[in-house]
Amino acid sequence: MKTFKATVLLFLITALISPARAEDNEAIKKELALFQGEWTMVSGSANGQDMPEDMRKEMKRICKGDELTVTMSGEVFIKAKITIDPSKKPKTIDYQMTEGFTKGKTQLGIYEFDGDTLKSCFGSPGAERPTDFTGKPGAGRTLSFWKRVKPAQPAAGQKPAQ
Repeated sequence: MKTFKATVLLFLITALISPARAEDNEAIKKELALFQGEWTMVSGSANGQDMPEDMRKEMKRICKGDELTVTMSGEVFIKAKITIDPSKKPKTIDYQMTEGFTKGKTQLGIYEFDGDTLKSCFGSPGAERPTDFTGKPGAGRTLSFWKRVKPAQPAAGQKPAQ
């Protein structure tokens, strides 16, 4: 009898948790869709130091699925598998670095969208997750703002490229 009750209890708990997980997964998929595509850097700083303008202009970010590639002058700067949690305040993002100078490490961050602009703040690999979007000197944080690259529009009378 005890095993029957335990089985029923387990079934009920699973039935209650499954819809919540489905909603969480749907929220994550919806939010992950916002990251997709190509982005250019608007501004950036590392450890409180602004990125030089000539370097910033060369930074590109491309997200496909849960994989992110950041390039500088066409060369891979970092590649990472990203994990997000849009239910947190602020929203959280983790980078599992797969290429670049921090390969094999994890960076914890926060992010926020404002239309086609993405703002993110990350701690150094192994550091705690930032709780705000600041990058004071000595804090070891990376703060960046990215703008989505709009797909090229076809000229009047032309069909979009396929």
